[in-house]
Amino acid sequence: MYQNTVVVGHLGRDPEMRYTADGTPVTSFNIASTRKWTSGDGQAQEKTTWFRVTAWRKLAELCNQYLSKGRLVLVEGDIDVSTWSDKTSGEPRARLELTARTVKFLGGRGERGESVEAPGPGAPEAEEEIPF
Repeated sequence: MYQNTVVVGHLGRDPEMRYTADGTPVTSFNIASTRKWTSGDGQAQEKTTWFRVTAWRKLAELCNQYLSKGRLVLVEGDIDVSTWSDKTSGEPRARLELTARTVKFLGGRGERGESVEAPGPGAPEAEEEIPF
């Protein structure tokens, strides 16, 4: 089976980069994707869904360097849902987690979008020029 999810939205805050015990860079950030529509009775409706995004290796370094709060991005990757019960209220909770394979920087820093892809599993890491 193959899964592919594409999300376009704005960063909710600046990315946070850290390193695993073996020195592998990993960057996390949140994306808000808002859908707007008009209901049957003419009322404007809006729903925002938040996604937690994780980028690894070279992609993590580029996201940390070039993304910032409010930036519009397109992220393509694998999605996972984690669920739990709130400790205080007992209400069920869920989080959408997206592991990025491709990140396209949209808007800002020029008008054209730029794309950065994660190397496939087992691919050697090559030093590349920054694509913009």
